[in-house]
Order: sequence, then C-alpha cells, then structure tokens
Amino acid sequence: FVAGALLVTANIANAQQKMAHLNSALIIDAMPEVKTAKTTLEALQKTKTAEIEKMITEYQTTLQAAEAKQKTLSEANREAVGKELQAMGTELQNLEKRIGDAKAKAQQEIEQKNAELFNPIQIKADAAIKAVSKEKGYAYVFDTANQALVFWDGGEDITALVKTKLGIPATAAAAPKK
Repeated sequence: FVAGALLVTANIANAQQKMAHLNSALIIDAMPEVKTAKTTLEALQKTKTAEIEKMITEYQTTLQAAEAKQKTLSEANREAVGKELQAMGTELQNLEKRIGDAKAKAQQEIEQKNAELFNPIQIKADAAIKAVSKEKGYAYVFDTANQALVFWDGGEDITALVKTKLGIPATAAAAPKK
C-alpha cells in the first residue's frame, strides 16, 4: 500500500513539472556586448592579417631577387653568386618559418581573445536563463539553438523573457516562425 502511494505521488509530481524551450543563439546575438566583441575581434584579425601579408610580401621580394640573381649565374661568377643564392635560400627558409609561426600565433591570439570576450557574455546569458527558469518554475528548459532537441510539443518559449531579463527588447533578432 505504501509503495503504491509513493508511486502515485511520484507520478503526480513528475506530471506537474513544467517545461519550456528557448533559442540561446538568438538571445546572445541580441546582446549589445556581442557587437562590441565582434568588432574587437575583426580589428584584431585585420591587424594580424596585415602583419602576415607584410611578411609574405617580404618573402616574395626575396624570392624574386633570388630568381633574378639566378639568371646572372655564369662560369665566371659561379662561386660568388652561388654563395649569395645559398644565403638567399636560407633567408627564404627563415621567412617561411616566421610566416608559419606568425600564422599559428595569430590564430592562437584570436582564439584567446574570442574566449576572453565571449565567455563573460555566455555567463551573463546563462545567469539570465537560470533566473527566468527559476522565476517561472520550470523544471526543464531545452535550448533549440544546439539542435539537440528535434521535436517538442508544447512548452513555453522563454527566449523573450530571457531577453527582457537582460534588458534587450524582446523583438530584437526574433526567431523565424516554424
């Protein structure tokens, strides 16, 4: 009898749990901090690209100089020109290594800056999602942005409530209707 009563009580409790869904990508994209972060990242990307392009130009200039020097090679100047070409070859190898290192370092710096800028935004959005979920008494909230949920029937879409919690107009970057 006691086991049956507990089972019925558990089923009633489960039936009363509220569910909702939201699209965190729409929420985050609507946050004003995102535009600033994207602008900062784009500026860093342009700076790093310009630095690498300058190195590539230096490489191309040195390569053209070596090709021009190669054309002046004759029996009479073979030793002197050979040494110059060897030095240019070493310089070209060093430039290739510097370019590769610069690309890897630039990528790492951009990834680090991305995390530095977007992690606080994600934390702020997560806090607002949790706050709205608790205020509304939801036991489960599904995020449709990550495509983990392929079907839902019912539940309340709380994307607008979370945007409001963050001080974003609910109409900003509205989700397309299904």
